[in-house]
Amino acid sequence: MSRTSVANSPIFAPLIGFEAKRKRLLKKAPAGPLRDFLSVPIPNLNTPIDKINILSVDFETTGLNAKNDKLLSVGFVTFAQQQISLSSCYHQIINTQQKLEESNVIIHQITDSQKEQGQTLATVVATLLKALAGKVMLVHFARIERQFLTQACIELYGMAPVFPMIDTLVLAKRRLDKRDVAYDPSELRLSHLRHKFALPEHHAHNALGDAIATAELFMAQMSKANKDGKTILKDVLL
Repeated sequence: MSRTSVANSPIFAPLIGFEAKRKRLLKKAPAGPLRDFLSVPIPNLNTPIDKINILSVDFETTGLNAKNDKLLSVGFVTFAQQQISLSSCYHQIINTQQKLEESNVIIHQITDSQKEQGQTLATVVATLLKALAGKVMLVHFARIERQFLTQACIELYGMAPVFPMIDTLVLAKRRLDKRDVAYDPSELRLSHLRHKFALPEHHAHNALGDAIATAELFMAQMSKANKDGKTILKDVLL
């Protein structure tokens, strides 16, 4: 792989620096929501985690393959300094042209008629990018949000930016791995981890509900892991 190819690969973003990658992509970004997003600097990786503005995000999708399936709904909420801003809550169904499968509807409870009243992918992604500018994305199981948002940006803008992300599942896995004891993968589910921290039950498979649930879980994780206040952004990023 050439030096140029490495520099342009999102996989190697942590090696060359998120901020350096953002500046490179900004030069190529088309005018509009993506360029506006890239125009805002990424938080310094050495910033204490309790000083970082975070956007907790969750997607519902028509399946698990980002190239063949589609984003169906987006939910997010902002929080900082261990406080969730409920006034920032956002939930929107997307009017995708893909017909919904019955097995999928049973999970996310979004019907074809509701989908048809949703907004366009371009509108929803633009709203998400505006909310995400200058913040760090928080998710539970990053593969879904990363792949689907990357694919959406490629479809809409012909390119995708880097997204600094924190994954509550990965943080939990790191702690379990340190014990060097076998564990059941189900222990990493959002609902199981919330129960472990004595957090209340939540309405799963609703994008906004899961985004709030993930934010609450992260705050619980940090209340235990960051008692000395020395945890920095770099410590928790993927």
